[in-house]
Amino acid sequence: MPQEETPPPLQRRSTGALVARFLVLALGFVCMVGFAALLARATLVPSPESADLTHTNLRPGDSVRAYLERPELRDSVKQLGGNLLLGLPFGVLLPVIAPGARGLLRVAAVTAAVMLLVEAVQGVVVTGRAFDVDDVLLNTAGALAGYLVAGRRLGRALHPRRRHWWHRWTAPRPGPPQAPPRP
Repeated sequence: MPQEETPPPLQRRSTGALVARFLVLALGFVCMVGFAALLARATLVPSPESADLTHTNLRPGDSVRAYLERPELRDSVKQLGGNLLLGLPFGVLLPVIAPGARGLLRVAAVTAAVMLLVEAVQGVVVTGRAFDVDDVLLNTAGALAGYLVAGRRLGRALHPRRRHWWHRWTAPRPGPPQAPPRP
């Protein structure tokens, strides 16, 4: 007879587990709202003094190459590292507040879509800012790193695992009912 696995502490049906789960979800939501506010502040604030210096980049790798060729390492680290760090909270928080967005490909797709939207608004509406495809790629890479480091574990601790269509063939099948032992 197979043993039933005990669910992780936050997935149990006790009152304490439900309260803890609610608190973690609420904290995740508050953090995501805070992250959205910081993202807007960092990317959607006009910069009129740099309007002449900005240009749209639609070729992946061009901006990264330009930053790496700069003599000032600090500027390169600030720009490239900042874009990676900007995506990191997305990879950690997304699986916590949206269980349907768990998984490496889903986190990448949602992050890329949101960052494409941010870059499009930034390039079209905000003075002194431009669309840069490298920013989208770096933000998405940061989100994937955040997912692999913490988001995956947090999402699994909070939400039960999904049963996929292929489990029909890979999951162990229950055997025929067993007759009670004879005395």
